Amino acid sequence: MLTPPYLKKGDRVGIVCTARKVDLDDLEKGIVYLKNMGLVPVLGKTIGASADQYGGTDSERAADLQAMLDNEDIKALWCAKGGYGTVRIVDDINFYKFVKYPKWIVGYSDVTVLHSQVHMLGFETIHAVMPVGISRNTKEAKETLRRAWSGNSLNYSINSTRYNRLGQGTGELVGGNISILYSLCGSTSSIVTDGKILFIEDLDEYLYHVDRMMVNLKRNNMLCNLKGLIVGGLTKMHDNSVPFGKSAREIVLDAVKDYNFPVCFNFPAGHLKDNRALILGRNVSLEVTEKGSRLAFDHVE
Repeated sequence: MLTPPYLKKGDRVGIVCTARKVDLDDLEKGIVYLKNMGLVPVLGKTIGASADQYGGTDSERAADLQAMLDNEDIKALWCAKGGYGTVRIVDDINFYKFVKYPKWIVGYSDVTVLHSQVHMLGFETIHAVMPVGISRNTKEAKETLRRAWSGNSLNYSINSTRYNRLGQGTGELVGGNISILYSLCGSTSSIVTDGKILFIEDLDEYLYHVDRMMVNLKRNNMLCNLKGLIVGGLTKMHDNSVPFGKSAREIVLDAVKDYNFPVCFNFPAGHLKDNRALILGRNVSLEVTEKGSRLAFDHVE
């Protein structure tokens, strides 16, 4: 994977809505975060736009995203908010200038669509906090985003959990939101996971939905050749009046029971206050022991 240029003081960071709508007031803390790092926020035309639940019509959101991707002065594209809607516009985007002048694409949840699409083009991206709601994120989460897009080293040590499966693995880190990965199966945006370490997280799903999605990833051969699995937040899961019978963690373990690779649960990333940054597409080393887990990113100058 190729690494976009790291950010330095004075660089311009574009903020756009690719999914749910956002008002300027929602971005106040995110703008302060950028300015405190010496970066210059540039707001897209979709900020304040509205079409039903979206930040403008599909064509408006696609045009705004395209303009930011094509603008050589914009050094990173920070998606304002997740929700739903990016998949509706991704096929209308021309990545020709992005490939010539790459930049960091940052966000999580619905932004998994862009992570996956850009990875198919061969570039790293950053799974991390977004401007909306950043005031609720931990100091550590915000600091790891700064480290990720500034080119500082990134390593994590995670407490052990009884669900973990011990072992070691190295490979390229890919993944994101389970619902999005599931929805992209069979499309040109579907990621290749062979020989890689997969990260997954999700929010507000019924347990049987989680099972259906994990079974679908398995049937698409996205689990069988992994070097490791990292499970982030499985947040606010629901059950029916007739219990499904397994927790979300147990569902994940059931989906990978036929394979032999390490599994790390409770990683602080996803729909959590402590949403630590992950450089997707970067080579990493994962070690899961009885004492805990360690994730180390290769350092790229």
